[in-house]
Amino acid sequence: MQYVPVVSSIGKPLMPCHAARARQLVRNGRAVRRFNKGIFYIQLLDRAEGDVQPIAVGVDPGSKREGFTVKSETHTYLNVQAEAVTWVSKHVAVRKTLRRRRRGRKTPYRKNRQNRARGGIPPGTQARWQLKLRVLRWLATLYPISIVVVEDVAAVTKAGKRRWNKSFSPLEVGKAWFYAEVEKLAELWTFKGYQTAEMRHAMGLTKSKHKLSTAWEAHCVDSFVLASIVIGGHIEPDNTEMLILVPLQLHRRALHRATPQKGGVRPPYGGTKSLGFKRGSWVKHPTWGVCYVGGTSKGRISLHALTTGKRLTQSAQPEDCRFLCHASWRVFHARQVG
Repeated sequence: MQYVPVVSSIGKPLMPCHAARARQLVRNGRAVRRFNKGIFYIQLLDRAEGDVQPIAVGVDPGSKREGFTVKSETHTYLNVQAEAVTWVSKHVAVRKTLRRRRRGRKTPYRKNRQNRARGGIPPGTQARWQLKLRVLRWLATLYPISIVVVEDVAAVTKAGKRRWNKSFSPLEVGKAWFYAEVEKLAELWTFKGYQTAEMRHAMGLTKSKHKLSTAWEAHCVDSFVLASIVIGGHIEPDNTEMLILVPLQLHRRALHRATPQKGGVRPPYGGTKSLGFKRGSWVKHPTWGVCYVGGTSKGRISLHALTTGKRLTQSAQPEDCRFLCHASWRVFHARQVG
């Protein structure tokens, strides 16, 4: 990273500094090295406060991928491309089916709750907006963010299109909840999609049509434009390196597996704990290095690679793993080519 985040001795985010300056502060004993879920930063030991300049975060929502850009008037500090949470609604549908099937069998079950409150945000919609909010709160611990700029996603109703209009209310309700939470963090600005496109063309930038790629032009170009509209400053991208963020799909504890195994046995399934470690937690292993915790079996835990999610081992001993942090995603860096 060309510019390194800086936090004070009490954990307050200050203005980022150049990487050479960060190394000098560490050598002189004025700061210590820190890592926060894939981002390197330094913590000052002799300063609790400091002057900060306006920093904006541009947010480009998407159905599959989303872009975040942390930018000031003079520098672009960080680009993040996150994969959207798309599996919650399917899991809720499966859970509903299994519950109904259990109640149709002659097995013990809890009575149906007739007077539960209805309404609110659907689980799938809420999970999507919660990921955006988690990313913003994470960035706010490292950068003195004063403005959040979001491209407003507007649902359009169509006469006689019941299937199309079905998603109108959940989107608007989830967006309103997200905006209310963002306003607790920083000043909120919103722009329509056509306004972002006009500003992008005026800046001479182009957007890629390959939405699932890890290119900067896929999503972070719009988040850069959004931040530039409000914060001003340079209009030519000076930093196209990206941090790719992939949320983990944890399988919550279920009564048993949906499909019986040999002999008609339905063993327990799912869970978010592995021998004292919360699944998804980052640990450091003497053999496999920094990785995250997966499932458990026969007194051992499985470890997975942060970059690919590939399982590295199934036989790691818990006492050999040094806990680093809780996390609900994995990350890896992607550099712009060409």
